[in-house]
Amino acid sequence: MDEDSLFAARVRRGAALVAGLALGALAASTPARPAATWSIDPARTHIAFSVDAVGYPRTQGEFRRFEGSIAVDLDHPARSHVSFRVDAGSVDVGSSSFSDYVRSVAFLDAPRFPTIDFSSTSVEKLDNRHVRVIGDMTLLGVTLPVVVDVAVERRAEGSHARLGFVAKATIDRLAFGMNSGYPVISRDVELVISSEAVQS
Repeated sequence: MDEDSLFAARVRRGAALVAGLALGALAASTPARPAATWSIDPARTHIAFSVDAVGYPRTQGEFRRFEGSIAVDLDHPARSHVSFRVDAGSVDVGSSSFSDYVRSVAFLDAPRFPTIDFSSTSVEKLDNRHVRVIGDMTLLGVTLPVVVDVAVERRAEGSHARLGFVAKATIDRLAFGMNSGYPVISRDVELVISSEAVQS
């Protein structure tokens, strides 16, 4: 190859390198599209739990007051985010006296720790109808990671797009310092959240 051809080849390689760097810089400077926000429908949302105890029927309960926000990017789930705040004092296990006992220092200690909080740190798509959400849960003042498996269903109601989902997780209550009744009362608490949300 003569000097002119060699010089031309170097110029072409240099131009290609500059173009590649420019495209990379453009991609890096282009902000990611924000995930769509969805409003939770309180009338169609249930935050339920169940726990087993030796010699007793399974205890099932529900939290009646809560708030939450969902930002969902169905094409890029990693951009999604979920957060929930539950009023610990709103627990209902079917009788007023038993509900008061669960609210007490023996379990939820609701006067001292009035909320149970969850904020996602990552969202992974498993398939077209299932995602895995990992997040931080704060219970009794202790914050620990929790894995939540979520089944998602897209729905339409009139002109509004809706998302239906059922989220399931197992909470180790001992890890949060809720030790009362163990080992008669199981350490594992099954949590199920069913909800619908409409796009804001």
